Amino acid sequence: MDFTYDDVTRDHLDRLRAFLDEKVLPAEPVYARQTAERADPWSTPPVVKELQAEARERGLWNLFLPHPEYGAGLTNLQYAPLAELTGRSPGLAPIALNCAAPDTGNMEILAMFGTPEQRERWLVPLLNAEIRSAFCMTEPDVASSDAANIRLRIRADGDDYVLNGRKWWTSGALSPDCRLLIVMGVTDPGAAPYRRQSMVLVPRDTPGVDVKRGLPVFGYADGTKGGHAEVVFTDVRVPRANILLGEGEGFRIAQERLGPGRIHHCMRTIGVAELALELMCRRAAERVAFGRPLAEQGVVRERIAQARVAIEQARLLVLKTAWLMDTVGNRAARTEISAIKAVVPRMAERVLDDAIQVHGGAGVSDDFPLARLFAANRTLRLADGPDEVHLRSIARQELRPYLGERER
Repeated sequence: MDFTYDDVTRDHLDRLRAFLDEKVLPAEPVYARQTAERADPWSTPPVVKELQAEARERGLWNLFLPHPEYGAGLTNLQYAPLAELTGRSPGLAPIALNCAAPDTGNMEILAMFGTPEQRERWLVPLLNAEIRSAFCMTEPDVASSDAANIRLRIRADGDDYVLNGRKWWTSGALSPDCRLLIVMGVTDPGAAPYRRQSMVLVPRDTPGVDVKRGLPVFGYADGTKGGHAEVVFTDVRVPRANILLGEGEGFRIAQERLGPGRIHHCMRTIGVAELALELMCRRAAERVAFGRPLAEQGVVRERIAQARVAIEQARLLVLKTAWLMDTVGNRAARTEISAIKAVVPRMAERVLDDAIQVHGGAGVSDDFPLARLFAANRTLRLADGPDEVHLRSIARQELRPYLGERER
């Protein structure tokens, strides 16, 4: 494995650093002010569109998409350090580059599995940031970490499908720009557990779609991102042509969607951890306690050192995973994908917690970004599957040679 940046990566890094320093970071106060002044609490502040226009002008657009006909055509290994940079401004930089979830995963689904008609109607406007989208999988009435538990019913009726059920944590669905819901549900209850599910495309304004409420995350509404919605589907009727790939393919599509999505989250999270470490060091250098700067206190130095070591370890594992995804494919890299999903958020959570501790009362206030970053990062240990599911997957792979047919 050679993780030396190639010329393409270095060029993108230089241009992205300049964009962040010159445009994105100076826009954060504007973004905060516009957020506070919005009439619609779920709308996107206008400065985002200005940054998106600048990003397109600079050739920093849809960097996450490896498909050259749709995106930048970068490999996972090339995209990794770019995503890490955006983690220094996690609320603004990804969306400025049109690289923000859930649209990223939904665009990948449409690029991989959409029909020409589906791509023309939905993928093209998403690629141009003309609309937003949401992904409906998690349900409040079952343990959704096991996709076999999904209950929303997708029933064939003539030339249509009819949807009935309830979803929640549907990120982005409250945004006035949200036009598309990708919905996972059961088309064949009698099929094998992971062949029951299918995915269909549901226009947000379809009769019977009821966005009930936004769910806060540790008290944060995430309104600029369109919130996290509870959505009820009551006799929602869409054409059968709106199915993705075919009946019974929902679980396969979900796995394909989550592989790249997980590594994107982990890349950005390393950038968040770097930001937290920088803030911790700055605070330690500025504050005095018990007659000495915090930076001279042994316990603070130890936490700073541990943070650096943990970040470097996590980054190497993410780079290895990106390299494997590029060279042997997502399926062959599934153990490493599970590993980074379990390791990286835990690492960042620890670094953020130590940074909060060094900041004292300021660390849990809104005067610094640490509290919000901690809440978002803690949520990552549930998003795209809880830690326990990923650790279970890793253990199964490790035990298979010893248990043989007993380990299924």
